[in-house]
Amino acid sequence: MEVLAKKLEEKPVEKILDKDAQLTPKRIVSELDKYIIGQKSAKRSVAIALRNRWRRQQLSPELKEEVAPKNIIMIGPTGVGKTEIARRLARLTNSPFIKVEASKYTEVGYVGRDVESMVRDLTEVSKNMVREERTSEVSEMAKVNAEERLLDLLLPPPPSVKRGADEKVEMDELGQKQYQETREKFRKYLREGKLDERSVELEIEQRLLPMIEVVSNTGIEDLDINIKDMLGSMMPQKKKRRKVKVSEALVILTQEEAQKLIDMDKVMKDAINRVEQSGIIFIDEIDKVAGRESGHGPDVSREGVQRDLLPIVEGSTVSTKYGAVRTDHILFIAAGAFHVSKPSDLIPELQGRFPIRVELDSLGKEEFIRILTEPQNALIKQYVELLKTEGVEINFVEDAIAEISSIAALVNNRMENIGARRLHTIMERLLDDISFSAPDQKEKKFTIDAKYVRERLQDVIKDEDLSRYIL
Repeated sequence: MEVLAKKLEEKPVEKILDKDAQLTPKRIVSELDKYIIGQKSAKRSVAIALRNRWRRQQLSPELKEEVAPKNIIMIGPTGVGKTEIARRLARLTNSPFIKVEASKYTEVGYVGRDVESMVRDLTEVSKNMVREERTSEVSEMAKVNAEERLLDLLLPPPPSVKRGADEKVEMDELGQKQYQETREKFRKYLREGKLDERSVELEIEQRLLPMIEVVSNTGIEDLDINIKDMLGSMMPQKKKRRKVKVSEALVILTQEEAQKLIDMDKVMKDAINRVEQSGIIFIDEIDKVAGRESGHGPDVSREGVQRDLLPIVEGSTVSTKYGAVRTDHILFIAAGAFHVSKPSDLIPELQGRFPIRVELDSLGKEEFIRILTEPQNALIKQYVELLKTEGVEINFVEDAIAEISSIAALVNNRMENIGARRLHTIMERLLDDISFSAPDQKEKKFTIDAKYVRERLQDVIKDEDLSRYIL
């Protein structure tokens, strides 16, 4: 039990951030380079912001509270890597991360989601992360306990052990030995999967929640959850007997045993701590709420959304169902194309809370060639591996990759520039026939060259009106 207690001991965020000591800005940039092409200035900015978090943890407690995160605004067209940079950054450090769109929030008093819900959603993400970590820590012990419970169901103790409610008769030594030998045989069969098709009867807890619809214009999701939790705790726990296969029963029992071993109070505390110290909120489409006030019409609440965002970004306390969460040290990364508006159109107070501004470059032919081939999750690799599952081998010649890239750049210049996302539409169009007939193909090897690319896409490119709908 002492070992278990140590395993389940709460991991403070400081220990997690100590692991990040090796994540120097150069190393962060090199890790991001594995997945994102170009955008050096944006990578440098987020790497410095992340390193500053680790530096802050090394300060004295008094000074630590005074150091505010250096929030970032990324300016650039769609499809250049703004979201991917933020998402990969969060994965690097195992930080709670959430992407929200500024345009879906409304000013308090209007029907819609209020801005505080982003902090509640981030806390939910953090709780799930911590719970998964704790579950993996106790998984071995949970499996052992679940196996014992399953063996009790498969091979119940002999009825001679109990004669009455109070009277118990111990089995003789020979009986105990035979029972243990049989139990060990069953354990061996269970581990080898020989009992997987057998059925056992399990008693599973069911929590009956009343059907409730909450009508409110602010904080609807939080109010709805709180009422359901409150009434759910008042409702009696109902147990239902189910017949399941042994393989499924082992999974269910392991989950039940893991829940018993996890201290959910510590999970909640650690989740909130992790949100406050290492949470990242990515606010996309910030330019959509940056327009100057017209005073009437559908845009009337734009400045109101900014004013509601301000206290969250500045640092305030948000009530969640797991407890109060302070937003003082959450890192906010805002992003927008800023085609019509510009960052200076944001209210001055909000501008001041995003001291770092980074412009991301538009992508051209050279960047597209690198995107198709260099990253670990390169698009060409993805399509090759997908078709390999059908036994189809496709080989992309270098001139084909160059041709795909030049077509993507051409279509982006001619129409709306959607960045690297254009490569997805072109690749789907290019491999449409092969993907459709792959399971029935007799010929299993294909070579994609520049001629094939031109034949498949030239008609669409020539007809500008048609390419608007297809590419």
